Amino acid sequence: MMKQIQSKIVASFRNKKINVFLLFVLLSFVVLLFLKLSNTYTNTITFKINKIQVPEGHMVLNNDSHKLDITLRTHGFNLLKYYFKEPEITIDFSKNISNTDMFYVWNKNQGYSELNTQFPKDEEIVSMIPDTIKFRYDVNAVKKVPVKLKTKIQFFQGYDLLDSIQINPDSIKIIGPEILVSKISFVETDSLRLKDIKTDIHTSVPLKLPKNKNGNLKFSANNTNITAQVDKFTEGHVKVPVAVINIPENITIKYFPKKVYVTYYTSLSNYNNIKETDFQIVCDYNDIKSSSEYLVPKIIKKPGKAKHVKLSQEHIEFIIIE
Repeated sequence: MMKQIQSKIVASFRNKKINVFLLFVLLSFVVLLFLKLSNTYTNTITFKINKIQVPEGHMVLNNDSHKLDITLRTHGFNLLKYYFKEPEITIDFSKNISNTDMFYVWNKNQGYSELNTQFPKDEEIVSMIPDTIKFRYDVNAVKKVPVKLKTKIQFFQGYDLLDSIQINPDSIKIIGPEILVSKISFVETDSLRLKDIKTDIHTSVPLKLPKNKNGNLKFSANNTNITAQVDKFTEGHVKVPVAVINIPENITIKYFPKKVYVTYYTSLSNYNNIKETDFQIVCDYNDIKSSSEYLVPKIIKKPGKAKHVKLSQEHIEFIIIE
């Protein structure tokens, strides 16, 4: 028993020695690394080119093939960040770049100052290769197409839309080869499904964009914002006079009833604002079919704040007075 205790004590002491040794090794490595990274180095790094402000009607071809090898002189700490992800450099096509019928041409003499501002002051650009880059481009068509909203909205009992649903943007620009763009006449949204709605709607819906396998098409938006006001609704009704139009001059008629009830659905906030004068009902004498004994009333005027407007009766009886 005593021997086992002694062996455990010795093993524990040895493990402590090993742990202390490893700690010193780790600290030495960190110090050495810090000293190394504090030194100044000159390294060449390949930068992917991020192209901005390319004119709408142009598309740069071979988009991923454009690279710029930049040789930098700086501390190792600054260089370290370029090895964690692919570095990018931005070229603005609205500045310091010329173009021909087929190419945009960038050269370091014109673009050096713009590139230099993208690096910290303690990172010095030694050189860059190539000193000239040609970006081949093609002329594209630009087309504006409407956005069509697909919805399936179920409102809580007694609630409805106060006004129409607003879509922003309600249209998008599509840029690409004419043969592809000409086939697109509209863009639909994903289906917006909402249930038991009794508050205002504010949401974003993705667009179902056309297939773009080779990346030849560009779209000004990938989604659209949907807003709508929702309010509590109630049923209302008013009695509205009926007018008959287009009666021949040699004919006199009597008709009944002279007024009919109109029922409608409106928000509580608008209920007291709707009057009988907001509606207009007419019967057109020219619409009478032969041997018919009734006129057909139609609503030709109604307030925009009234929904599901209906007449209490579909026929107006009449007689011709000789």
